[in-house]
Amino acid sequence: MLTLPAALRLLAALLTAALCSAAEFPAAVEGDFSIRNFKFHNGESIGELKLHYYTVGKPSATNAVLVMHGTGGSGKGFLSQGFGGELFGEGQPLDASKYFIIMPDAIGHGGSSKPSDGMKTHFPKYCYHDMVRADYQLLTEKLGVKHLRLVMGTSMGAMHSWVWGEMYPDMMDALMPLASAPVEIAGRNRLLRDMIMHAITSDPDYRGGNYDHPIHGLQAAQDGLSMMTSSALQMHKQYPTRAKADEGYEKLMHTAMDKDANDMLYQFASSTDYNPEPELEKIKARLIAVNSADDEVNPPELGILERTITRVKRGRYVLIPTGPETRGHGTHSVAKLWKQYVVELLN
Repeated sequence: MLTLPAALRLLAALLTAALCSAAEFPAAVEGDFSIRNFKFHNGESIGELKLHYYTVGKPSATNAVLVMHGTGGSGKGFLSQGFGGELFGEGQPLDASKYFIIMPDAIGHGGSSKPSDGMKTHFPKYCYHDMVRADYQLLTEKLGVKHLRLVMGTSMGAMHSWVWGEMYPDMMDALMPLASAPVEIAGRNRLLRDMIMHAITSDPDYRGGNYDHPIHGLQAAQDGLSMMTSSALQMHKQYPTRAKADEGYEKLMHTAMDKDANDMLYQFASSTDYNPEPELEKIKARLIAVNSADDEVNPPELGILERTITRVKRGRYVLIPTGPETRGHGTHSVAKLWKQYVVELLN
């Protein structure tokens, strides 16, 4: 049961978030940071690792917020009205006039170094710890950040949030993983990733990563990904007839062919050794883990968060019920559904 002060703080957070609707926010600034001779967890190294990033707000050494994207995404995705428009504007939970918001492209993604830049399968095999350590260097060496008010992320970025809390427990005040679980990726989640990787590598045109045109294995990879990360309700709204559903599928397959097979393969392989569960007690920051009930990637019936959150000293777990505006796994990017918890953490 909440104490009266805690209940009042929560009420204030709810009211504040409710009053903040989508709004304009300052334009993002883009930049690049190069790390010389970056060494990966497996002993491999690269002469120059480039990290691309976006920032909103004035630089600050101690009032910074780190926001990390999901698998296959980019920091640019957070500049949408559904995310940044709900969080970064004047009077909103992450008001850019008060906070320095940093949104990196993770290793292997967006404008950061990745296999498709030319190295193909000679690019080092990276993992989540490599990605977090590179982001740490970006923040501390390039952007001058000494302390973070909040570390948050969606999907893969949420998993990175757990890793951040363990690798750098004194670096942040608060953590907010959105759509994740702090355990190794197993069961159906791992099978999905195996299916995606197999769809790519088993395509005869893949040629060990030396393909010279988009391979059809990308479409097979997209099939499973679409089913697991979507919302049945939202897809039925979007495709209410057979004809519209067929048309939507054709567009989806066309989009899948725009991806790079090696980049996608590396992105999903990078989660292989993720498992923050053994060291959850290392997390010192306040933490609110937010998932949604219609997320097939992190289905609530597994009871993972209820079991593990008790080991996070200052942690709690929030499950958003399925509703007309949830988006399955994609609920992590519908900020109006969970932004009150950002307010709660920052208060």
